[in-house]
Amino acid sequence: MVKFIPFELTLGLRSKILRNGLPIEQCVFATDEIEGAFHLAFYADGEIACIASFFPNNYKDKKELGYQLRGMASDTMFAGKGYGLELVKFAIEYIKNTNAQYIWCNARSSAIDFYKKLGFNLVSNEFEIAGVGPHYEMILNLY
Repeated sequence: MVKFIPFELTLGLRSKILRNGLPIEQCVFATDEIEGAFHLAFYADGEIACIASFFPNNYKDKKELGYQLRGMASDTMFAGKGYGLELVKFAIEYIKNTNAQYIWCNARSSAIDFYKKLGFNLVSNEFEIAGVGPHYEMILNLY
């Protein structure tokens, strides 16, 4: 089941999965509390299985409103069960009710196939995010 959550509930998985165990306070994003930002969790067996954050942010020089997906992570014990797909599908439907025209993300190279299943397209060459690893920019056009 997908639920809206306060950003503080994303920090445990961000630390564990995305930031190699960094202290929780170092896993807060500057965009966590900006206007229009929201955070989702997929709950399985009463536990947070997967999380992601979304916030209004245009991709590069695009004039149309976009949302950026950031900080998506699945707990290892729940990975591969389709929970992430359900979470992003929920977010897509929610964002379609805004004026946004697309969703974009910096996708880890290991997650490219996941995003392609959802209809995201590669729009960059591979690049490195220091301390995190190789990524690609990807966009999903909503209309």
